[in-house]
Amino acid sequence: MLSPDAALDRLDAALAAARAAGADAADAVYVGDAAAHVSVRLGKLEDTGRAEGEEVGLRVFVGQRSASVSSSDLTPAALAEAASRAVAMARLAPEDPYAGLAPEDRLAKGELPDPDIDDPTEVGAAQLKERALACEDAARAVAGITNSEGASASAGAVVMALATSTGFRGARRSTSHGLSASVVAGSGGDMQRDYAWHSARYLADVEAADTIGTRAGRRAVARLNPVKLASAQLPVLFDPRVSASLLGHLVGAITGSAIARGTSFLKDRLGQRILPVGLHVIDDPLRHRGLRSRAFDGEGLATARTALVEDGILTTWLLDVASARQLGLTPSGHASRGTSGPPGAGTSNLHLEGGTVPRADLIAGIKRGVLVTELIGMGVNGLTGDYSRGASGFLIADGEIAGPVAEITIAGNLTDMFARLVAADDLAFRHASNAPTLLIDGMTVAGS
Repeated sequence: MLSPDAALDRLDAALAAARAAGADAADAVYVGDAAAHVSVRLGKLEDTGRAEGEEVGLRVFVGQRSASVSSSDLTPAALAEAASRAVAMARLAPEDPYAGLAPEDRLAKGELPDPDIDDPTEVGAAQLKERALACEDAARAVAGITNSEGASASAGAVVMALATSTGFRGARRSTSHGLSASVVAGSGGDMQRDYAWHSARYLADVEAADTIGTRAGRRAVARLNPVKLASAQLPVLFDPRVSASLLGHLVGAITGSAIARGTSFLKDRLGQRILPVGLHVIDDPLRHRGLRSRAFDGEGLATARTALVEDGILTTWLLDVASARQLGLTPSGHASRGTSGPPGAGTSNLHLEGGTVPRADLIAGIKRGVLVTELIGMGVNGLTGDYSRGASGFLIADGEIAGPVAEITIAGNLTDMFARLVAADDLAFRHASNAPTLLIDGMTVAGS
């Protein structure tokens, strides 16, 4: 894996080769990563590994024709060959009036913000094993745990660099550390599995091994002896473990490509209310030590904190350069890309804020309902907003958690679900996408 400076030098060589081959414009991206992991099960080492890889992606333009290639061979000769191949492909490609690099005057310039995502701490295999064993030991120590699917500890680093023929050069190095455990409770015909995990940019920010392990064990035990429910219209409470999935459906519906194709249930809702008053959906690419923090996007534009939904009002689409041109708008700095193909649009560190009701009060106000802690399947129609997913969790009866439920399906329509959403005040920043406990009344719960 190259250093950020060395990666930029390699991209400069790729761009020079593209120009020499006849490209009118080009951009190039480098992604290199190194990761180590150790897995244990029942107190014994089960697997250990280390992986490294690196690749350069090159996109060239000949007029309004473009093509992309990638190469894991980063030698000057290989990059020159890749550039020649890309230019030859572009000359045969159909014209695309929306394709092209970001406008030069929109590129990030000067010193970029530092979100502090590179932990210098070195972690060896012995330390990873020790953390994984401690995590599993804590999980297995919970009364009622009868077996283990194992625990795993990991550490990794990624270098990403982007350069364009219009003069942008940017690179970043980021690190990640993770720890997880999955265990089984019960025996015979009543066995339940659950898990817990945590990841962070800095090792010091990862939760303690015994905390993660104990949480996994308690979750598994709490799922024992689940009941099935009769089908009914019920309030559904989305636990923070799953509530951020609703933000994912929102993001998919406001990407520029979906709007340009007309395949989004929100295509006509820009500037209109889609969430209740007081709720905001924030994309914050500069969050300190955020899991998806970045100072520039996949096309070289500067990033900034953005309210996608402000006080319930949908304020913007997520736009890369191509979708912005197609819609006659300005790119929003949300482009993301890999080493293959053109950029798309997406979010970075996403969260929903503005909830004011204590979670306990939400539960106390429910006569009969369901607290969902796990979702299964992807039954969501992005065109209509129809929502149907398998789920499990806990019955709420007379304002209290009454016991586990399983094998249910929850259904509704995202337009109505968003409009009726009530947010608790328990937002915590644990993942790349975060939401508090969310209550949606009147969902269809299908059981036995």
